[in-house]
Amino acid sequence: MRLVESVPNVSEGRRPDVVDRLAAALESVPGAQLLDRTSDAAHNRSVFTVAGEVAAVSDALERLVARALEEIDMRTQSGEHPRIGAVDVIPFVPLGETTLEACVGYARDFGRRIAERFDLPVYLYAAAATRPDRVRLADVRRGQYEGLGAEIATSGREPDFGPTRMHPRGGATAVGARPFLIAWNINLDSSDLDLAKRIAHRVRESSGGLPAVQAKGFWIQELGCAQVSMNLLNFVTTPIWRAWEAVAEEAAADGVGLRESELIGLVPLAALLDVADHAGAPAAASDEERVLAAGAFLCLRDASPLQALELRLRAAADEYVGA
Repeated sequence: MRLVESVPNVSEGRRPDVVDRLAAALESVPGAQLLDRTSDAAHNRSVFTVAGEVAAVSDALERLVARALEEIDMRTQSGEHPRIGAVDVIPFVPLGETTLEACVGYARDFGRRIAERFDLPVYLYAAAATRPDRVRLADVRRGQYEGLGAEIATSGREPDFGPTRMHPRGGATAVGARPFLIAWNINLDSSDLDLAKRIAHRVRESSGGLPAVQAKGFWIQELGCAQVSMNLLNFVTTPIWRAWEAVAEEAAADGVGLRESELIGLVPLAALLDVADHAGAPAAASDEERVLAAGAFLCLRDASPLQALELRLRAAADEYVGA
């Protein structure tokens, strides 16, 4: 089977009823398993994790786009997280024996499909990019919704598919293919936003920090603290525990501790078992016990074995058989 995962990010995290309807759109396609959903009010963003055979996942994603264009109006949307559209980003991630090269084709086909159906500008990024200046998602999102809206018809900023104007409600969408990415936030025991920004600058690869790490600093109103928000692009190159310790070291230099961390979506089991090994968890313990040990080391909010992708897939399969 051509198995894929997708982690669509939508620009809505403050209206639970809307997020429920978006999730229902993904769940309405047989064969597409909605494995996780996470919403953040400060970022005004929700992240869904859906997996299955590529045809089912693509159909589910198309239904998500249709619903999001009805529910979200980018002309009035605001939040801490960078964004260019109602459905901001849709990555295709290989699972099982599916290759990244195959996901490039799936992403390009899907991008063309939603551009034609919804008259929506679509940008290809990461491995699916057709030009080097669009490999990095940050480059595609330069200027965010407002800036892209002013530049979309200019040379070099035109979309890969769709019109050279923003969708009236939905803005634009980035569709790509990439390996597994770990989206992870560390909340500081401090309200100092400038400190979070300094730490993010020091630990991210683009500033000479940790390889395969992207980072930004944010203020999280509902938690009353500053946050270092990270994407770990390769957990083998830079393990989760290394990023945690690097942020801890930088914060400690300013006399600040780490309050907690939070995962956005799911994580490969191997990434969490690596943390468990580093934390000294018994090798003979079950995967579930070792994942919980990793969660304790990372001060992970709502730590659960089901945050590991493979364990969540196993649980979903068991539920299906039981039904």
